[in-house]
Amino acid sequence: MIKAIVGRIHYRKSRSKEAAKECRIILSIVESARPNGMPEGIGEDCKLEEMFHKALELLPALWTKAGLLDGAIASYLGALVRPWNLHPQNLAGVQKKLASMLLYSAVEARHPLPASSQSNIEEAILLLFVLMSKVACGEIKWDEEIMYHLTYALSIVGQFELLAEYVEQVLPGVYTRAERWYLLALCYSAASQNEAALNLLKKVSGCSESKHKPHIPSFLLGAKFCSQDPTHAQEGIDFAPRVSLSDSERFLLHKESVNSLNNAALNRNEDQEVMYSLGLKKMVQRNLGAAFDNAIVCSQMMAGNTVKGWKLLVLVVSAEQRFRDAQTVVEFSLDVAGRIEQFDLLRLKAVLQIAQEQPKQAIETYRILLSLIQAQRDIQAKNPEQTHIFKPEVLAERNLELAAWQDLTDMYTKIGSWGDAKICVEKAKLIEFHSPTRWHSTGMLFESQSLHKEALVSLSVSLSMEPDYVPSIVATAEVLMKLTMTSPSGSEG
Repeated sequence: MIKAIVGRIHYRKSRSKEAAKECRIILSIVESARPNGMPEGIGEDCKLEEMFHKALELLPALWTKAGLLDGAIASYLGALVRPWNLHPQNLAGVQKKLASMLLYSAVEARHPLPASSQSNIEEAILLLFVLMSKVACGEIKWDEEIMYHLTYALSIVGQFELLAEYVEQVLPGVYTRAERWYLLALCYSAASQNEAALNLLKKVSGCSESKHKPHIPSFLLGAKFCSQDPTHAQEGIDFAPRVSLSDSERFLLHKESVNSLNNAALNRNEDQEVMYSLGLKKMVQRNLGAAFDNAIVCSQMMAGNTVKGWKLLVLVVSAEQRFRDAQTVVEFSLDVAGRIEQFDLLRLKAVLQIAQEQPKQAIETYRILLSLIQAQRDIQAKNPEQTHIFKPEVLAERNLELAAWQDLTDMYTKIGSWGDAKICVEKAKLIEFHSPTRWHSTGMLFESQSLHKEALVSLSVSLSMEPDYVPSIVATAEVLMKLTMTSPSGSEG
């Protein structure tokens, strides 16, 4: 009889609901005959056991295919509440599938045991704990999906330190040492233990890993942590260069990224982000003709939504030294831009005017920009209860104001208007004292007045804040050469 029912199940697989009902008949027959489960003494070649096990694993799959997830969950639970003598790997498969369904199905499980009051997530976590212990004991093979599910489940409930413990329990050989330290660092970082995370990431850059392939995500994460704490600034400087690949690797990756974007553009020719990224990449490659075409298409696709496409077009046209045309595009896009975008475009317009050697027009554009920023600041001051709404805008406006004063400082320095340059650099100082760009501008102001020693001091301050700031490195070398030439020992040589 059971064999006949199994035959009907396979015949009706295309009709999942009917097949599930037939499968349920087999399980009911065996469950009524053996209410306490199936003893281990039954031989491995027992056909009854083999067919029953097939039905046990097939039923939840049929309910799932029929779209009845509550039935699938109930079937998985039914397979686990009694000892049915399943092979350990098959039993683990049932437990894993139940855990994933409890996590992702959005259907609340009705447990066959009334005493159970756990939620879906709690039930899933317990199942995954059992599976991880089986992996650790060697009872079942390593399955990365178990770790993925456990990571997701413990992240939902905020148990990141517990997740770190399970990462540490993973047997050697599954992860490389760098991968293990990186995963642990992510766990401790999520648990707000950045110091512990950073100590783990330092191991990745240690001598023991020097012969292995660089683990770029670890270096990036380490540099990020260091940038958030001034006391680790020097370590951050050590982390950052390790991210850099060789020129050949960088060229190959860049070529692959452009090819991927080209394929994406062919398949998704209406995706404005793809067109924008492709145009940007082409511009970096100095393929300005293709970049111009992409920028035109992108700006047309983004019309009325954002000025990002217009800004890309401005950059491409500027790279071709067509500053007047670039300024025309900026003036056009000002009419469709939002407030913050308008501020950004005004600064871009002023920079283009400087490039065209139009200092008076640039000064007027900067005056308008700074007046608008001040007016917006006054509005924000009158509405202190809306501070949380204005916060992102305030930061953007502050950065633009700082950039405007620094641009003016550089421009006045270049034309020899040192008094105006000094006023502008002091304005920038009030906004951001610890800025390598501001100290570099101060150094250039001193240098333009042949005050080489004062210039060297300012440039040294700039480099103390950002040792790899290239403009200050170059300027320092030039000032040192001039100091050597003007010194008594230099003149004697």
